Amino acid sequence: MNKVVVVIALFFSVAQLANAQKSIKKVLTIGEAVELQSTILNETRTINIYLPQSYSADSTRQYPVIYLLDGSIDEDFIHVVGNVQFCSFSWINIIPETIVVGIGNIDRKKDFTYPSNVEIDQKEFPTSGGSANFIKFISKELQPFIKDNYKVNNMSTIIGQSLGGLLVTQILFEAPNLFQNYIVISPSLWWDDEMILKKAFDKSLAGKSIYIGVGNEGPLMIRVAQSLFNKLTIEKSKEAKLYYNYFAKQNHGDALHLAVYDAFEKMFGEKNKG
Repeated sequence: MNKVVVVIALFFSVAQLANAQKSIKKVLTIGEAVELQSTILNETRTINIYLPQSYSADSTRQYPVIYLLDGSIDEDFIHVVGNVQFCSFSWINIIPETIVVGIGNIDRKKDFTYPSNVEIDQKEFPTSGGSANFIKFISKELQPFIKDNYKVNNMSTIIGQSLGGLLVTQILFEAPNLFQNYIVISPSLWWDDEMILKKAFDKSLAGKSIYIGVGNEGPLMIRVAQSLFNKLTIEKSKEAKLYYNYFAKQNHGDALHLAVYDAFEKMFGEKNKG
């Protein structure tokens, strides 16, 4: 009797092994990567692109676009895409289905900073000062490429954290019409002795939505983020929709994910559900 049980057990083990061997593995992808040759930057940039599940080349539907700084696979692309996908689920319905364009980094200290007059900035960031060129790359090469090759509408958002937040702030001051929505997280506005906060807004921010978030990152980071919000409130509250949040339990390393979700809720949630 025991021999029969053993034989039956061996039979099922072999059958299970055979079924396991018939399994088919496929590559799991969440988007596509494009190698974009930039004449302006004189380098090839990796652009990671997430397309919503409903995206189809045969459809006439057009989608909003989120441009993500620090958008490499090993940086913020995957977890921000997860945030976007979750918030666009029909049973969540905070944001519409959205394309995400992650801009991979080569030298973020160069691309995200304007020239600083502060000696210690120049010493610690020897390649810094290339933001004007990077903004030109975004406006003259990247955005036209996305518009020509993907089905996008006129709603665009940019997300930047830390030095990326500094760049987003610079765009807001100098070229606000590049985007409709600005998400600025833990911005490094200490750069160049906080000179960007001393500039005047010489362009209209009519119709823009601007979100500023910061974690418990020390007095300096909290103060400069609050100062930017205060400056916008005083100078531009009649033109733009402004949002701010302080994340007391988060720090510079982990504020981004919660802040992006909060930004989606505040900036898009009510409109999209209405």
